[in-house]
Amino acid sequence: MITKITGRLIALRDSALTLGVGAFEHEVLIPEFTRRQLQLEMSREISLHTIEYLDGNPAHGRLTPRMIGFLTEVEREFFELFCSVDGVGVKKALRAMVRPVKEVATAIEEQDAKVLAALPGIGPAMAERIIAKLRRKVPKFALMVARAEIEAEVEYDVISETFDVLRGLGHGESDARRLVDAALSAKKKYKDVQSLLQAIYQQNHG
Repeated sequence: MITKITGRLIALRDSALTLGVGAFEHEVLIPEFTRRQLQLEMSREISLHTIEYLDGNPAHGRLTPRMIGFLTEVEREFFELFCSVDGVGVKKALRAMVRPVKEVATAIEEQDAKVLAALPGIGPAMAERIIAKLRRKVPKFALMVARAEIEAEVEYDVISETFDVLRGLGHGESDARRLVDAALSAKKKYKDVQSLLQAIYQQNHG
């Protein structure tokens, strides 16, 4: 199974792109938020973290292999989580993901059904189902994607463990995320949980 692909961005359409890899050209499906991130990358080399799946109805005998691409592993992981909700699936998730992962994850965490219901093809009933299934699984995604946007040189597991420590110390999910976000916005390197926690508490008590 292909989990990552690197090549030259040849074409960018609404829901797919073409990537030139050696002698081959690959079509990779992309959600809208990924397409926006790639608008200035035409003809450049890019790397995509990918998911492969079979499209079609096995009863009719024709299954087409498809590939979906994301710029980060975190976005790919969130997409797979989003697809796991009953009634969502790959096609619906591809259509729905018009907003950045951080915004969707935050809406789920804060139980903001209105924001989710406004995503293409979701609606109020599905929004409630997504919140019910994913609410406890998403806080780290909002956190990790924030880190990817800031590009602080910190490992995801350091952020994840620090988040867990803060939760263990009695901070709420959104409060813990706010504290970590604030420390990461300084764009410093934190090599371990201890140094990141230290920065958080210095910032808080300074």
